[in-house]
Amino acid sequence: MFTAGVLTASDKGAKGERADESGKLIALELEKLGYNVVEKIVVQDEIDEITSALEEMVDRGINLILTTGGTGFSKRDVTPEATKIVIERETPGISEAIRHFSFQITKKAMLSRAVSGIKKDSLIINMPGSPKAVKESMDIIMPSIEHGLEILLGLTGECARK
Repeated sequence: MFTAGVLTASDKGAKGERADESGKLIALELEKLGYNVVEKIVVQDEIDEITSALEEMVDRGINLILTTGGTGFSKRDVTPEATKIVIERETPGISEAIRHFSFQITKKAMLSRAVSGIKKDSLIINMPGSPKAVKESMDIIMPSIEHGLEILLGLTGECARK
């Protein structure tokens, strides 16, 4: 069983002015898939707060860290920048897959600045901010993520089809 963490970047959520619906949905979907959700945190849209929370989850050895919020064009949307500070290697195909699929639903998907990448034994993926987009994105990427984590953690080394 892989461990998972959920980070929501939301000024209003961190102040208790808005319910964290997207983070809650991510955690529920991960649990349905058999992940052990060991961390769920809401932070303000501040690079230092986001990087600190991500680094802490990486240091705890959490295998999959999904963020939600802060990937748009607002001046306060800094989740991709914070993620880039933390990761050692980018995994652009994950974010590209989310954008590609989402673009079939809404042309506004091209405005997503989300990134994904690896640090140590952790895979970090920026997800959209809305619950609807989170669910759609998870439906697309999660079937492949388990295999990616197995490769990352050295549990398997085979990617080719048989």
